[in-house]
Amino acid sequence: MFTDLPEAALREFRSAVSRPDDFDDFWARTLADSRAARAPQTSRPFRSPLTAVEISDLEFSGFGGDRIRAWVIAPAGAADGPPLPAVVEYLGYGAGRGNPLSHLLYASAGFVHVVVDSRGQGAGRGQATGHTPDPHGAGPSFPGKMTAGIEHPDTYYYRRLITDAVLAVDEVRALPIVDAARVGVVGGSQGGALAIAAAALCDDLRAAVAFVPFLSDVMRATTITNENPYAEIAHFLANQRARVEDVATTVAYVDGVNFARRARTPVWYTVALMDPICPPSTVFASFNEYAGPKQITVWPYNGHEGGGIEDRALSLEVFTTALA
Repeated sequence: MFTDLPEAALREFRSAVSRPDDFDDFWARTLADSRAARAPQTSRPFRSPLTAVEISDLEFSGFGGDRIRAWVIAPAGAADGPPLPAVVEYLGYGAGRGNPLSHLLYASAGFVHVVVDSRGQGAGRGQATGHTPDPHGAGPSFPGKMTAGIEHPDTYYYRRLITDAVLAVDEVRALPIVDAARVGVVGGSQGGALAIAAAALCDDLRAAVAFVPFLSDVMRATTITNENPYAEIAHFLANQRARVEDVATTVAYVDGVNFARRARTPVWYTVALMDPICPPSTVFASFNEYAGPKQITVWPYNGHEGGGIEDRALSLEVFTTALA
């Protein structure tokens, strides 16, 4: 069944999320501090029986200099030709980068595909394996990542994950096989949230694609769905009753609505009207505020899977044009 407002109302919906006065300064400081802690990237070949692609295991500095892992999957012989356009992909909630053989689509289309691991994720049943720890401690939190360090913007988990996403673009642009002027970002759910954040915080991205993106209009989301991950915050606040205002302050610094308001990168969203995990009004909350060129595809009869392979096909069309 439909989980939210009718489509006509969704297209007119406006979020009440407020933008912290120091939002831009917060992210400028965060990124500058982490860039100052950066160490050189390293790369190791990954052996596989595939002949059409070449795979390497990239390690680079993310938030605070923490080492982040990523797969680089490139068309075979990329090093012998001119630099190629690149697609940087971010992952859904709970997932790690898994096995690189699961990520062959974009390299098959001629792009350098970089799959960025999510720190501290990828250890759940049914999820792709993660290879990047999150070494930062935090106060009380509900199981999962949504409330880890949520008592303050400086300690919140998503400050670190978003920083990793932005610095991944820096590192991809430094790869010899990549044309630094032709880079796009993509992701679904949590990965879609990271793509929107990167679209706002990275300079001169050519395109961003966000499938059924998460982490927008967060506090409202906690009141209109009982599904995790948003319900993690609701469960936390049912116990930590005095922290509602602190939590609302923290999540405003990572809310996709506030990133959308400053983004200029051309973006393509998708949304599903039967999605109970990322209710469609939360997706439209971000899309309707997006300040750059934008398009959205609506899937009326889908849940959080969105358009599935059709979303992927859409992204290939977008990148084939935008990264040409």
